[in-house]
Amino acid sequence: MAEVSQADTRSEQDFGVIQKVLVVDDSRLQRRILVASLKKWGFEVLEADSGDAAIELCATDPPDLVLSDWVMPGMSGLDFCKAFRALDSKQYSYFILLTSKSEKQEVARGLDAGADDFLIKPLEADELRARISAGARILGMQRELSRKNQMIENALEELRVAHDAIDKDLIQARKIQESLVPELTRQFGNSQVSMLLKPCGHIGGDLVGMFSPGVNRLGFYSIDVSGHGITSAMMTARLGSYLSSSHFEQNVAMERRFDKFYALLPPEQVAETLNSRLMADTGIEEYFTMVYAIVDLRNGHVKMVQAGHPHPLLLCQDGRTEFLGEGGLPIGLLPDISFQRTEFYMQSGDRLLLYSDGFTECGLEDGSLLEEEGLRQMALDCGPGRGTEFLDDMFWRLTQAMAPGSGMDDDVSAVFFEYNSP
Repeated sequence: MAEVSQADTRSEQDFGVIQKVLVVDDSRLQRRILVASLKKWGFEVLEADSGDAAIELCATDPPDLVLSDWVMPGMSGLDFCKAFRALDSKQYSYFILLTSKSEKQEVARGLDAGADDFLIKPLEADELRARISAGARILGMQRELSRKNQMIENALEELRVAHDAIDKDLIQARKIQESLVPELTRQFGNSQVSMLLKPCGHIGGDLVGMFSPGVNRLGFYSIDVSGHGITSAMMTARLGSYLSSSHFEQNVAMERRFDKFYALLPPEQVAETLNSRLMADTGIEEYFTMVYAIVDLRNGHVKMVQAGHPHPLLLCQDGRTEFLGEGGLPIGLLPDISFQRTEFYMQSGDRLLLYSDGFTECGLEDGSLLEEEGLRQMALDCGPGRGTEFLDDMFWRLTQAMAPGSGMDDDVSAVFFEYNSP
């Protein structure tokens, strides 16, 4: 190889990330020539006279660049390259094979073994320097990529830890939300109320409930808070306290009279009270739809308010079906609005279904929505089922009707009231 003048020397910064170079050659003279030039260019140089010695050296002190002769006794440069690439190293090293072979097939063998570049003997200083500079650029980009990949992996790990913490909190939040509905079915004399609550995620924005301040007096509701997720779930927790089934003194649907008993307030008054409370809280953008009904179990007289919620479905014992209610505005949208009461009588054996739009707006396999007529037919297909069995059948049929792979896009909830006269 041609001698290198002092003017040709370069600092290690000129070759970027390449600082340590390993020279592997069984010829002492060739090693001396290469080492002299490399040291003048500012490299830290390691030497090995065989592939075996080089592997031992690389295992403890990996270089940035390897210059290895192809033809050596024992382990050839090609075998050394394969063994070098098999080492468990945290960083990539650039590998240049020095050879007198110029045939394409030989070059292909070297590339397959893991070599990055070739230099044909006899070596020229300018060409060697240029190849090392090219290798430094490639190695720099590769290490920068590895550094960024490591940053991404660290960020993903942080996200995983954060996700696990959030997931744990959401699981606990779900337990708290489930505590708002302590029982899914309950007998009131000969009548029965059953409930279904299926959030599309860990937690949801639907809420169902029932309460009875005394014999023959019963109230039940179905609520759907706008949006999904944590914010909606927090709103349901708040509404659950407003309509508590265990703390009547907090329940806005009741009024204590004569310091002796609680009476159920008219449904439209309850809706107006809830609307006033929501409108009084600044910064809250959520609203909710609701059907709330009270029943006199002695005669089946139902008083109901519908605030933007889907129309309840009345399933009569004689086979007739009817959607009830006047629609109305959701609660929490506008101040000082009034709500209309709907009244009707249920006959013994009649059933009333309140449900969220998770049913009627469910996407079907043909691209359409279930809508009211689909819900009516689904309820009829469930036949004379009772209680939670009827609701579970409804939910199963809904999941079977969903578009394949779509899953639940919205929370699904329902209240099923079965009236039987005393």
